[in-house]
Amino acid sequence: MYCYTSFVFTLFLIALLYTSSTAKPTPLKQHKLSSVKSSSPLALKTVDINNSISKIPMGGEVKKTAGLPDSMKLIIGAGGIYSAFLYYGSLQEDVFRYTAADGTQFKQAWFLQVLEALANVLVGFIGLQLTGGSKGLPLKMFALSGTTQVSAKAFTSLALANGLSFPVATLAKSGKMVPVMIGSLLLGGAKYSIREYLQVAAIIAGTAIVSMGKKKGGGPSSSLGVMFILLSLVADGVTGGVQKKLKAQAAANGVKPKPYDFMFWTNLFMALAACVVSVGLGEVGTGFNYITANPEILSKIVKFTLCSAAGQSFIFFTIANFDPLVCTTVTTTRKIFSVLLSIFLKGHSLSGQGWGGIALACAGILAEMESKMKGHKKAN
Repeated sequence: MYCYTSFVFTLFLIALLYTSSTAKPTPLKQHKLSSVKSSSPLALKTVDINNSISKIPMGGEVKKTAGLPDSMKLIIGAGGIYSAFLYYGSLQEDVFRYTAADGTQFKQAWFLQVLEALANVLVGFIGLQLTGGSKGLPLKMFALSGTTQVSAKAFTSLALANGLSFPVATLAKSGKMVPVMIGSLLLGGAKYSIREYLQVAAIIAGTAIVSMGKKKGGGPSSSLGVMFILLSLVADGVTGGVQKKLKAQAAANGVKPKPYDFMFWTNLFMALAACVVSVGLGEVGTGFNYITANPEILSKIVKFTLCSAAGQSFIFFTIANFDPLVCTTVTTTRKIFSVLLSIFLKGHSLSGQGWGGIALACAGILAEMESKMKGHKKAN
């Protein structure tokens, strides 16, 4: 495990330094620029970071330095995302399955979000020092976005803390398109193809089958876990709308936010929002006392927060050097592997029905990814 952790953070340091070098502006050659229009609108791409939504500026091409070959960059980016987030998921499950000597378990999900967000703030701040920050950012929209994102993550943690298994929670989170589609249909009059409906239906049905295909023993707590994962999906849907407004506001301000602008400011407001809630619920004192009294879970939480920060940096590194679709493909397939690893390594027992649900949900996830790839090709 020590070697694995060392590997993850070696890749992380390479990604952080390399992203900062590619993000720095390069001097323009002495050519006439009369034909270049400077009034092009700022375009932002949506990227799923660890079951949350972030906007990455794609208003222009990032200049690739003549250093590492693309194959090595892909190994660093994809390998880092897989390594960091597979370990992240495993640690998250371990934290909420941990039982102390007195029989108590860790339930302080909002306190955990404070710690995770602060780790991301620290890495985001380092990234800002290396790349330089942007001025004129719509901080009010960042505050709202951070609040909705941390709510989605906290509700997911609460679902795990209240008996929902990690495979079911991860598959359910892959259906975050459901609240987005419902909101768009009711409020925006959007239209979706039959295939899109079938993809979402496959994910939902597969998740439900997996949940029913587990051995008995859930009880009321599992029902509470289902409620929290549904709340997490609702928060994801709200986040999507907030991010659209953030995009519009950034474009109106004429700002080109950099990757670490998003990482720093979003997570700063996530930390503040989580801190307010955790203080209000009394989780700060109880959470701190629990982790100090149980050093074993403390080490898991520390590694969990660091993996979160490293994983986001790997995502930014991948987007800075490749098409966003590459990152989408990596993060989407990572969820499938997270589910499978959890089943094989954490002792989850599934019936034939449960495995059928896994296959159905994964088929829906992969079909959604294929649709994005086809749409990307048509756009180009």
